[in-house]
Amino acid sequence: MTTTLEATIADARERIDALDDRIIGLIQERMAVSSVVQQTRIASGGRRVHLAREMEILGRYREALGKPGTSLAMTLLELCRGRI
Repeated sequence: MTTTLEATIADARERIDALDDRIIGLIQERMAVSSVVQQTRIASGGRRVHLAREMEILGRYREALGKPGTSLAMTLLELCRGRI
């Protein structure tokens, strides 16, 4: 019985690790795309940060994940645009 439980936990941990790898890859991709947006905006005389857009993103994460989603979105935004 213990072996089955241990195998279940080990399998689940492998899935979590694989999901984490995918999430990290997606965040890195998002950072690269965000950099393009920022560079393009700055090159055209705009600001690096578009606050209305960030509020949309915060709302989307909060709606999908509750209050912790806001913190997650803030961290994601900071990774993608730097501190403001």
